[in-house]
Amino acid sequence: MSRALETALTGPVEEVAPNLLGLRLRTELAEGQTEVVITEVEAYAGGRDPASHAFTGQTPRNASMFGPRGTLYVYRSYGIHWCMNIVTGDRGDPSAVLLRGGRPVTGADVMARRRGRSDHLADGPGKLTQALGVGGDANGTSVFEGPVTLLDTAGVSGQIIATPRVGISKAVAWPWRFVLVDG
Repeated sequence: MSRALETALTGPVEEVAPNLLGLRLRTELAEGQTEVVITEVEAYAGGRDPASHAFTGQTPRNASMFGPRGTLYVYRSYGIHWCMNIVTGDRGDPSAVLLRGGRPVTGADVMARRRGRSDHLADGPGKLTQALGVGGDANGTSVFEGPVTLLDTAGVSGQIIATPRVGISKAVAWPWRFVLVDG
């Protein structure tokens, strides 16, 4: 793990989440390489956050959230779409950042085939995982070792805005959704 990535993933999750904006996420699968710039994230603070999947403790579904920093927590949303989070807490601290969107930079043709369309390839959490080819088999893997890899890049270009999180029913006013605008 690079020093920059270690720094980007260390600290309170609400401070770590905007650090992920502008970084790149890559997959290298049989269909080809795909890569996005992360443009939208949401922070979830485990046991201190009633909107977190880990708020009430560890279960078989959320066990990867309790793993080491950099672990992927991949789950089905409403039984339809895969969504992925990067664990940012120390082992046993299930703080994680939901990856909500990205801008394609490599493999847009592969993403389009996976998505069955050429527009709006990765502008939502389910779209992002589908475009990158991420499914349940990535749950519990590390973004430092793959198959989904977080890359150390030059940093943010654009403005970061904070808004309330979306699609939740608890702690809805917390401004823990971060969006990279014009990045």
